[in-house]
Amino acid sequence: MDYREDDEPSENQSKRTKAMAGKKDKGLRWAQVEETAKEAKKNEKLKETEEVEQAEKPEETALEEEVLEEAEEIEEKVARAKKKEKEEDIVEEKVYTVPLGRAWISTRRKRAPRAMRLLKGFIQRHMKIKIEPEEAEVEAERLVVSNEVNEKIWSRGIEKPPRKIRIRAVKDKEGVITVYLAEG
Repeated sequence: MDYREDDEPSENQSKRTKAMAGKKDKGLRWAQVEETAKEAKKNEKLKETEEVEQAEKPEETALEEEVLEEAEEIEEKVARAKKKEKEEDIVEEKVYTVPLGRAWISTRRKRAPRAMRLLKGFIQRHMKIKIEPEEAEVEAERLVVSNEVNEKIWSRGIEKPPRKIRIRAVKDKEGVITVYLAEG
C-alpha cells in the first residue's frame, strides 16, 4: 500500500476534508507499519525454521556417515573373505615374461591374434596343461586369459602388439589356469 499524492488534501478543500485526509494518511501509515511487522515476524520464523533444519542436517549427515562407514566395513570383510577363498583355491602361481616377438614375423593384420596364440601356447607348455583328458574321471584343464591381459596385447591395435609381456599364471583346485598381468 503505497501512499499516493492524490490522497493529500489540496488548498481548496475544506478543513474537514483535510482532517479526513490526515486520518487516511495515518491509517495508511499504520497499515504499513503492521505489514512491516508481519513481514519481520515471517522473516524471523523463516530464519528459525532454517536454523532448525540446519541443526537437523548435521544429525542426518552424521547418521548417513555412520551408515556409509558400516557399509564400507562390510565390503572390506566380504573382500577379505573372497581373497581368503581365492588364496585357498590357488594350487600353483607363477610369474612369466612371455616373448611375443615372433608375432611380428607374420603380416601386420595378423600380429595381435598371433600374439594371443603365442601367449596361450607358452602357458600350455610351461604350466603343463592337459588339453585332452586321458582318463574318463579327469577333466581337461582350461586356460582363461583375463581381460586386462587381452587389453594390454591389443592396446596399440592389431598391427603393433608388445614385444614381450609380464604375466602371472594362477592354477586353482579345479585345474583352471587364469592369466593375469603381473604387478610391477
